[in-house]
Amino acid sequence: MASLTDPSLSEQRIELTKPIALVFLIDDIYDVYGTLDELILFTEAVKRWDSNTLEQLPYNLRICVEALYKVTQEISDKIFKKYGFNPNEFLKQAWRNLCEAFLVEAKWFALGHMPMADDYLKNGMVSTGAHVVIVHLFFLLGGGTSKESAMIINDNKISPCLAKILRLWDDLGSAKDVNQDGHDGSYVTYYVKENKGCSIQNARDHVMGMITNTWKQLTKECLYQNQFSDTFTKACQTLARTIPLMYNYDENHSLPLMEDYIKSMF
Repeated sequence: MASLTDPSLSEQRIELTKPIALVFLIDDIYDVYGTLDELILFTEAVKRWDSNTLEQLPYNLRICVEALYKVTQEISDKIFKKYGFNPNEFLKQAWRNLCEAFLVEAKWFALGHMPMADDYLKNGMVSTGAHVVIVHLFFLLGGGTSKESAMIINDNKISPCLAKILRLWDDLGSAKDVNQDGHDGSYVTYYVKENKGCSIQNARDHVMGMITNTWKQLTKECLYQNQFSDTFTKACQTLARTIPLMYNYDENHSLPLMEDYIKSMF
């Protein structure tokens, strides 16, 4: 709703909601519900994108992969019908990259490995799911009408900026969900351990500086590039603006500011 405010973009909002929901769902599978062996099989199923590879998966993971296949195909078909180009391979590759990043984090925890802060951040930018959302947004807005013109979405500099802002804001979260049994890493934690004598507050200040600099880069990319439509770049900027709102948790892991905004609408 925040990224696509134009009333005429109702269909795009509905379709964009589906991959966003799947990102959260699959994140929980890797972080909470799947064993490492199951997650390896899950990742292989997404990489191969073949329904014949699902037999070894437990039912709850299998139906998730099947839903991913189905939703991706449905969105691809709608985009093809509307714009004449099928982005199926681009969407599938985005999901493959995401699941591989999730698996890296799952292996780190299973092996008790503490990555360097920069290594964590590099992988963590992928595991935000931001690129998955951006790729879907790009094609839903008619951004690629041929394989050649669609390639720009893979090399764009907007998506990494959005992903970095999201990862760092998420890691600044001041409260941990008491109902969350998963094991998320944190750039703040790794940075403190890597820099002897650094306090949590110093690390948080450092992260805020990183976010500020990334915002400057994002603004520059959106203002001066001419590869993307104004609707697309505006949506990306607005998504970035919503991130502090979405991750401004209180001690009860709720979002009072978000609740106030929603209540003000009625």
